[in-house]
Amino acid sequence: MASGASRPLERLAVTSRVAAAVVGGYAFANAVAIFLSHVLPIPRASAVLAMTLASFGIYAAAVIFVFATRTALRAWLGLLVPSAVIGAAAWLLGMNA
Repeated sequence: MASGASRPLERLAVTSRVAAAVVGGYAFANAVAIFLSHVLPIPRASAVLAMTLASFGIYAAAVIFVFATRTALRAWLGLLVPSAVIGAAAWLLGMNA
C-alpha cells in the first residue's frame, strides 16, 4: 500500500499526464497536420481534408505515447519538442505559400 505522502505526488503525475495528453497531444496532432498539408503533393483542399482526418489517429497515438512513457516529464518533452520543431517548419512553409 502506498504511503500517505506519495499519494499527492502520484495524483499530480497522473494529472500532468492527462494534461500532456490533452494539450500536448492536440498541439502535436495539429502541428503534424498543418505541416503535412503543406508538404503533400496533392491539391491543397484534399491535403487539408486528408490531414484533418489523419489528425485523429495522430492524436490517439500521442495519448498512447503519453501514458506509455516512464515519467510525465518525458511525456511533456516527447510531445512539445517535436511539436515546436514541426510547427516552426510548418510556419516557415506557410510564409512561402
